[in-house]
Amino acid sequence: MKPYKLFKLVFVVYTCISYVQAQTATKPNIIIILADDLGWGDVGYHGSAIKTPHIDRLSKEGIELNRFYTAAICSPTRAGLMTGRYPDRFGLRSSVIPPWSTFGVDTGEVFLPQLLAKAGYKNRAILGKWHLGHALLAYHPLNRGFTHFYGHLNGAIDYFTHMREGELDWHNDFEVSHDQGYSTDLITDEAIKNITSYSKESPFFLYIAYNAPHGPLQAKEEDLLTYGYDAHKPTFGQAGKGEKGRGNTKEQTYAAMVSNLDENIGRILQTLKDLHIDEHTVILFQSDNGPAPNEAGSSGVLRGTKFTEWEGVRVPAIIRWPKGFQGGYRSNQVMGYVDVMPTLLAIAGVKNQSEREFDGMNMLPVLKDRTKSIDRTLFLGSGAIISHDWKLIEASDKNPSMKLTADQLFRIDQDVSEKTNVSSQYISEYQQLKKDLVPYNAIKPKHVVPAYEAGRKGFVAPKEWKIEK
Repeated sequence: MKPYKLFKLVFVVYTCISYVQAQTATKPNIIIILADDLGWGDVGYHGSAIKTPHIDRLSKEGIELNRFYTAAICSPTRAGLMTGRYPDRFGLRSSVIPPWSTFGVDTGEVFLPQLLAKAGYKNRAILGKWHLGHALLAYHPLNRGFTHFYGHLNGAIDYFTHMREGELDWHNDFEVSHDQGYSTDLITDEAIKNITSYSKESPFFLYIAYNAPHGPLQAKEEDLLTYGYDAHKPTFGQAGKGEKGRGNTKEQTYAAMVSNLDENIGRILQTLKDLHIDEHTVILFQSDNGPAPNEAGSSGVLRGTKFTEWEGVRVPAIIRWPKGFQGGYRSNQVMGYVDVMPTLLAIAGVKNQSEREFDGMNMLPVLKDRTKSIDRTLFLGSGAIISHDWKLIEASDKNPSMKLTADQLFRIDQDVSEKTNVSSQYISEYQQLKKDLVPYNAIKPKHVVPAYEAGRKGFVAPKEWKIEK
C-alpha cells in the first residue's frame, strides 16, 4: 500500500474512532438508587425525625419529584421500572414473586439495560435485590441485559447472614458469594468498586436496588446508638439477632436502618465527586412502594401504606443531572415508575426498538424546562387512576385490602390526605376517569403470578439458591 493511501486509511479510521468516542462521551452515566419500603414520611426533607442528610442534600441539588407514583408492592414496581410498561401486561400486579414461585417476567419483555447496551453503555450492573424471577436461568439478571449482578435473587433476606428459606441467597454474577457484612454496606462497597472501574470506560449504568429498610428489622449496633440503643433494656431487634432481641424499639431499629441507607448513599455521592464525574451522572433516587404496615415506616401526610392504592403509592423521589438540567426545585408533574425507562432512554439518545410500546412517557422535556408540564393520567393499578387534579379508586374485588364499598373520587391536588370523596359533586370528572380506566381494566395477560401462598407448603429452597436450568 502506498504511503499516502495508508495515511488516508489511518486518518479515516482514527476519525471514525474519535467520532464514536465523542458521541459516547456526551452520554451521561446513569444510576438508579431504589430503596425498599421507604415511605413518604421517612425522609428528612419531608419532615421526618429520621436523619437523612445525604438524601436531603440530593433533594436540594436535584429536582424533587413531588408527584412520583409506584405500584403498591415490590415486584410490580421493579418490573415496570425495567420495562416502561404496566406490570398488568405480563401478569405481575397483585402479588410479588415469592421464593417458592416459578414465575418470572415474560422473556419477551425488553429490559432497560438491553436497550442501553445499544447506546454504548458497556457496563450495566444490578446490585442488590432482583425479585423478578429466579426459577430459571432465563430470568437471571445476566440474561436480561445486565453485565454484572451482585446481591440476592429473592425479596427479603437476613441483613447479616443473607439467608432466605434456610439457604444463602447472595451472589456474584452466577456464582455464590460468601462475602460477610451488613447487606446495605456490601451493596454500596460493590457500587463504589464498580463506579471506580467503570468510570474509565464511561458511560455506565448502575441499578442499585437496596433491600433496606424492608423487613426483617435489623440494624448495626453503631447505627442503633444514634437512636438511643441501650443494651440493658430488653426491647426489640438486637443487631443480627432477627426480630426479637434487646436494646431498642421497633421505631429506633427502623430509623437506624434508614440512616444507614442514607449514609451509604452519601458514600456513593462522594465517590462520584472524588472521581469528578458527578456532573456527568444522572442519579434517580426513589422508593419501590409505600411503607410496610405494622412496622415503623410512615406515609407522612399521605393516606395508606404498601399493598393499597391510597396516596401512599406516592413515594420519595429525586432526580439530579447537573450537566443536563437545573435542579433545586420541586416538580409537581404527575409521573411514575413506568416513565423511568422512556425518560432515561431519551437522556441516552436511544429509541425504543422493541415491538412492545411503553405505557410510560418521556419526561425529559419537563425536567429540562420547569415551566413545561404534560397533561396525563397515570394508571395506579387495581382500579385506581390519577391526573394532576383528580384521583379515582373504584370499589372492586381487585384490591380487597382496601375494603371499599363505593367508588372514591378525590380532588387530589387539594386533598392529598384523601379525606373527602367528591364523586357525587363532580360527575363529569368522575365519569371521564371511569372511562379512562376501561382499557386498563380490560388487560388480560397470558400468565399471572400465583397468589403469594401458592406452592409454599412443602417447599425446599435449592442449595445456596443456585439456578441450574
